[in-house]
Amino acid sequence: MPHPKSLSRRDLLVGAAGTLAVGAPAVRRAGAQAARPNIVFILADDLGFADVSCYGQRDYTTPNVDRLALEGMKFTQAYANSAVCSATRTALITGRYQYRLTVGLEEPIGAATPRNIGLPSTHPTLPSLLRTAGYGTTLIGKWHLGFLPDFSPLKSGYDHFFGIFGGAADYFNHGADHARTGEDSSQLYEEEVPAERHGYMTNLLGDRAVETIASYARSRQPFLLSLHFTAPHWPWEGPDDQAESQRIRDIRHRDGGTQKTYGKMVQSLDANIGRVLQALDVHELSANTVVAFSSDNGGERFSMIWPFTGMKGELLEGGLRIPAIVRWPGRIAAASVSDQVMITMDWMPTLLAIGGTRPDPAYPPDGEDLAPALSGAPPHPRKLYWRYKAGSQRAVREGNWKYLRIAGNEFLFDVVQDPRERANLKDRRRDVFERLRSDWEAWNATMLEERPRPAAWGQPGNLLADHYGVVNPAPGAPPQAAQR
Repeated sequence: MPHPKSLSRRDLLVGAAGTLAVGAPAVRRAGAQAARPNIVFILADDLGFADVSCYGQRDYTTPNVDRLALEGMKFTQAYANSAVCSATRTALITGRYQYRLTVGLEEPIGAATPRNIGLPSTHPTLPSLLRTAGYGTTLIGKWHLGFLPDFSPLKSGYDHFFGIFGGAADYFNHGADHARTGEDSSQLYEEEVPAERHGYMTNLLGDRAVETIASYARSRQPFLLSLHFTAPHWPWEGPDDQAESQRIRDIRHRDGGTQKTYGKMVQSLDANIGRVLQALDVHELSANTVVAFSSDNGGERFSMIWPFTGMKGELLEGGLRIPAIVRWPGRIAAASVSDQVMITMDWMPTLLAIGGTRPDPAYPPDGEDLAPALSGAPPHPRKLYWRYKAGSQRAVREGNWKYLRIAGNEFLFDVVQDPRERANLKDRRRDVFERLRSDWEAWNATMLEERPRPAAWGQPGNLLADHYGVVNPAPGAPPQAAQR
């Protein structure tokens, strides 16, 4: 099907309900699934903005992610809902600001999180609403939204789960290892039962994704496959680093990793994405499958985040800006680029609309349906809010403006003209600065209050201290010794 210059919102989404005529060959290839497209949502873990070559990486190539961009749409101004994982994953699955839910206040869920905190099974989610609409739903990879017995992907809308409940996992040792981690975060589960598997984690998740696609192809049921890789999150282990895995005593290993190792981890991620795309091709599902790709937050120690500064754990652009690509043959123009500002919580209402359903009206989303952007419409202004570490960091993005508070300092940046956040315009444009600061206070009053934490938790730079032993108190300021 040729790509029109501009599809209307109706043209883009009506196919999800089966009323948009498509070519007969495409219908035959998709079989009984033609009325509603399949959805494959691929989420990387801690992948920086420029860690894939179509966003600027030059040290290695990522041909399969690049293929998605060549065959679909690449967003240049995509944001994560948080600078860490659990909070962003809350927003992804609910379509709402994570600060509306207790689980979303965890930054992230970890050993100090009470075990009674997790994603409530009563809250409507992307998979639960699609399942009600007739979709099969599977999560492969990282959950990180609460632990058994009260919380689980199977209790929040997924029919099947293969992956880890915690926030990180060794890439080779897939059983509980209390001697190293103090918890069972590395334990692989099949549904809600511990599973023993051998091999490199990224490959194991890719294996299961390929098998799942084949199963859905046989059943001809439309499906949501959430493929949430653990890569390239630490520990820093490439596919050939099993010896390093045996050496590690703490998977946070501050003495571990190199740029070369990190590149191999990202290339392994890319190779397994290629296997997923190949599986869709082999089973003749590509023409009727939406494939989305993104990251849960900005990059960490070895990431490429140019042209931004900052990293995971900071509300600077480097901690929030992420790659985001979506491919939908015949509906989204190939090799298209959108400058639309978007955020993780937009995926939920967007994918529900594509699946022919909508959010529960009792839980209205804060994200917006991206249909206009996917149809090639010009960008429109967005107003997005963040807070992090008990409000010690806060930010607002409105148009080109960004208000930022970090480490006790306040800034106003034009992040389009100044993406590295160097020129503080708060005095030159005091009117904008005061308005955005006031808007943040008004928005924050509508969200849940942060739960009390140990004093060190709320200190700016805590994540940097954890990984480097230093904190960076303000953009451009020299590092200082961390207070231990």
